[in-house]
Amino acid sequence: MVQQRQIGRAAIVAVTKARGMEVAGAVDSHCVGQDIGMVCDMEEPLEIPIINDLTMVLGSISQSKATGVVVDFTDTSTVYDNVKQATAFGMKSVVYVPRIELETVSALSAFCEKASMGVLVAPTLSIGSILLQQAAISASFHYSNVEIVESRANANDLPSSDATQIANNLSNLGQIYNREDRSTDVLARGQVLGEDGVRVHSLVLPGLPSSTTVHFSGPGEVYSLKHDITDVQCLMPGLLLAIRKVVRLKNLVYGLEKFL
Repeated sequence: MVQQRQIGRAAIVAVTKARGMEVAGAVDSHCVGQDIGMVCDMEEPLEIPIINDLTMVLGSISQSKATGVVVDFTDTSTVYDNVKQATAFGMKSVVYVPRIELETVSALSAFCEKASMGVLVAPTLSIGSILLQQAAISASFHYSNVEIVESRANANDLPSSDATQIANNLSNLGQIYNREDRSTDVLARGQVLGEDGVRVHSLVLPGLPSSTTVHFSGPGEVYSLKHDITDVQCLMPGLLLAIRKVVRLKNLVYGLEKFL
């Protein structure tokens, strides 16, 4: 939840600075009543108080003639209801909730199709992370051995959503990897995700940057793809792109890569 608030604060600043955008409301259970600009350490207040009532904020925004987009950084338990409320007020949504379940995405997709309402569900907003995933998919057709190594500063939710997404992407291609070493008896060999032999190794040390590396190997060579994240600013270009694209949608789109 701490990281989600860091992302939310960075998003407020990014949207305020973006051409053609402005912050219209802020919902949170913390700092209720405080000016969102001051909470985000901006030079001047935005004169927008934080309110712990989504319906009230949506009702206020809906009175404006400008196109409204709801950006949701909450969690999987509230996403569906949040999108329904936004839709009731005629607003489209950008949802960034890592580890959102496919059942929730399917339910949202059916709802959006019926309501003709645009929603963009993004497992990641990091453009670098998406490019890494796409490069890994391309490489998987040329190499039969692959392992994922990640480093994180804390041990929350390992393997990470990024590593899990890459492993799932590779497993969905119908390839079988690491045929000569598919044993799961040696714990030091990492966790196998899926049924296709993709291993993930997670290194945790305080102070480490968030890093994901995908190693491929073939006869006489090793091919490695690496992506490092230093702070939540990595998500802001993707967020602004998502906001600009979702206003034209009339259904649910899963994955920001559809617009890269």
